[in-house]
Amino acid sequence: MIGDWISSPEWQALALSARVAVWCTLIGLPIAVTLGWLLARKSFAGKKLVEALLPLPMVLPPVVPGYILLLLFGRYGWLGAPLYHYFGVSLAFHWSGAVLASLVVGFPLLIQPVRLSFQLIDPRLEQAARTLGAGPLKVFLTITLPLASPGILAGAVLAFSRSLGEFGATITFVGNVAGETRTLPLAIYSAIQQPGGEAMAMHLIVISIAASTIALFLSQFLSRKLQTGLGYQDHA
Repeated sequence: MIGDWISSPEWQALALSARVAVWCTLIGLPIAVTLGWLLARKSFAGKKLVEALLPLPMVLPPVVPGYILLLLFGRYGWLGAPLYHYFGVSLAFHWSGAVLASLVVGFPLLIQPVRLSFQLIDPRLEQAARTLGAGPLKVFLTITLPLASPGILAGAVLAFSRSLGEFGATITFVGNVAGETRTLPLAIYSAIQQPGGEAMAMHLIVISIAASTIALFLSQFLSRKLQTGLGYQDHA
């Protein structure tokens, strides 16, 4: 029944958006956890500069990160040329480039809740585990990471949802190629450009809103489950 309501091109755009969003989140999570922990717990050279630059993709016009990515990772770019020459990898005008574009633009939304979750953990809990003989890695995996999990989940869902709606950097870096880089936002843009495409555009907008709403509701459900579980642990 759903297949009758969503056409094949719409399914294609939805599936590609989901694939890009999933890969964006999976790649970004370990980076955000590592960097978030460092920013929350450690002092290092250039920390203030990193903190100042992290929100930059959110305030720049979206085409700016996309154009910078094109300069860096295009087939003749500073990093793209050696990638293509030595490994045959080309990110520009490929769905993997859409993952990179989404990651760059959505990373500030991913790392902020992660960093805050590490900052809010009571260090005395970690110190108590160390006094009982637990090493730093065990303390991180069994104490710090579980306590930070609600914030990590919130950041992951924000990054996933932001990736579903990413447009400007994506179209600048990877273009609007049907079946390859045409995600939901780009499909909506393409429909608007076609004569009589308003109905298709509205259909895609409804699909986009539904997908984002489901992701947010799932995030709230899982977050409550995690917080409840941690609450039981605290009482124990």
